[in-house]
Amino acid sequence: MPLKSDRWIKRMVAAHGLIDPFEPGQIREIDGERVISFGVSSYGYDIRCAPEFKVFTNINSAIVDPKNFDPESFVDVNRDVCIIPPNSFALARTLEYFRIPRNVLTLCLGKSTYARCGIIVNVTPLEPQWEGHVTLEFSNTTPLPAKIYANEGVAQVIFLESDESCEISYRDRRGKYQSQTGVTLPKA
Repeated sequence: MPLKSDRWIKRMVAAHGLIDPFEPGQIREIDGERVISFGVSSYGYDIRCAPEFKVFTNINSAIVDPKNFDPESFVDVNRDVCIIPPNSFALARTLEYFRIPRNVLTLCLGKSTYARCGIIVNVTPLEPQWEGHVTLEFSNTTPLPAKIYANEGVAQVIFLESDESCEISYRDRRGKYQSQTGVTLPKA
């Protein structure tokens, strides 16, 4: 599975709508103001966070159960900045919608700007033929409140292309997160 370059990403966007909206260059400034970079990089794509967050709260003393997650455990925040309480987390989604080809797998890693502040971005792999907005998890590992910026870069997606297509894709097995939009909570 060779790592794919910026040229490959641009070709796949043009031919298959791989990423929408798509930024063909690395953006570091908007209207004269520095931003956390997003867009095509040498061997990946720096994704942005949409201004739609679900911040974890424990006011109901709920148990975190991936098979039966209580949506009341979150407070909805719709702003350009999200503050995550100390030692807590928030869910968000990408601004970009992805359409992954049948012979491609992606891995996603948090940007160093956030990691160096103790903010961990977690995203599971985007499987062959998965499509949708990516749900992002931000963990604030610090004892202080942490700030997340919407419409700016938060993580980098790396594309790996196989020389053959998989036998059964995410779409074939009717994956439960197929075509998700918005911030998607866990499903059993």
